[in-house]
Amino acid sequence: MKIIDLLDPAAISADLQASTKAEVLGELTDALMRVEPSLDRDEVVAILQEREQLGSTGIGDGVAIPHGKLRKLDKLLISFGRSRGGIDFDSMDGRPAQLFFLLVAPEESVGVHLKTLARISKLLKNPSVRQALLDAEDAESIYGIIARQEESL
Repeated sequence: MKIIDLLDPAAISADLQASTKAEVLGELTDALMRVEPSLDRDEVVAILQEREQLGSTGIGDGVAIPHGKLRKLDKLLISFGRSRGGIDFDSMDGRPAQLFFLLVAPEESVGVHLKTLARISKLLKNPSVRQALLDAEDAESIYGIIARQEESL
């Protein structure tokens, strides 16, 4: 399944205001709730924070992919956020994260969840893609970059 099939343009935050990891998780959850308002914000944030306590989802190169699983969910949900200034996310390389994909999956899903994480990682491994996302003017441009890059994955 393609990222673009799961990412609604309304769930893209081109200019995150957060300055801490906890604030990023909240803002990305808010972006998700723009397309799935039935979510319980506190529950989503708590699950994401629990996952972060197991180990940071900051994978390095300015990228973080916070994720978690929810019991009452029937499909995988994704939001995207960008922080031009970067946010300390306890990333493996010690550098601030600027590009964030948030995934929330149904509790019993394994395959689709892992395949989507792998697809996002593959997309963001490319330095020119990361730079294009950082340079994009707005959410619509970000969506277009992801769509075009996915064609080559």
